[in-house]
Amino acid sequence: MKTLLFLALSAVSLTAAGLPGWKLVWSDEFDKPGLPDSAKWSYETGMLRNHEKQFYTQDKENARVEDGHLIIEARKEQREKGDFTSASLNSKGHGEWTYGRMEVKAKIPAARGTWSAIWMLPTDIGKVGWPKCGEIDIMEHVGYDPGVIHGTLHTEAYNHMKHTQRSAQVSEKSFATEFHTYSMEWSAEKILMEIDGKVYGTFDKRAGDGVAQWPFDKPFYLILNLAIGGDWGGVKGIDDTAFPQRMEIDYVRFYQKSP
Repeated sequence: MKTLLFLALSAVSLTAAGLPGWKLVWSDEFDKPGLPDSAKWSYETGMLRNHEKQFYTQDKENARVEDGHLIIEARKEQREKGDFTSASLNSKGHGEWTYGRMEVKAKIPAARGTWSAIWMLPTDIGKVGWPKCGEIDIMEHVGYDPGVIHGTLHTEAYNHMKHTQRSAQVSEKSFATEFHTYSMEWSAEKILMEIDGKVYGTFDKRAGDGVAQWPFDKPFYLILNLAIGGDWGGVKGIDDTAFPQRMEIDYVRFYQKSP
């Protein structure tokens, strides 16, 4: 189910702005310093999932806009049961879409123990539950494996609990030192994963697929987070001496096909 692809990535991203037939419908360019725009972003708070070691906060130290970038910063500090603090932002209630093209330009940390993610969940997760609801992971990266980016779909039939998730990987050495554009193109027939305009993962809706295999025909919202440790990020431990660590986002843009 997995594909590993090594790419010589272009320094210039091919974005939807240069592709015919797409219309920008939602974006954040992070050009106003201070706290993230509350008209576009909400926070998750607390200790949430995957046995991770961070406590998610709404503090400016963990999530802020500066120098034209959204900064999500993980810090080595105790907060309730967490050994670290960090932030998880989402567009739920502010930006929710069915089909389109998501582009996020980001630079991600590579310290051992970090687990960066750009991903999407559906608005009905509270009613349907995971993994039946579906999940779209546009970008996941674990710091102990700094040269590999993962794009993954989870469903009731295909998920990491069963070790059947549909995923693809791309390898390159500059993810932690340079910005790259992580994109997902989504239609009723397929989902494509891209980096810097190059497709590295194609997931087709197969003949006979029902909601257990393809729950991707409903609204989803975006999540940006930097986790520490956990079931995947903490497999090889955490380098406590490496903190603070930052995930930096230059922009988020969502496009849909023009009528």
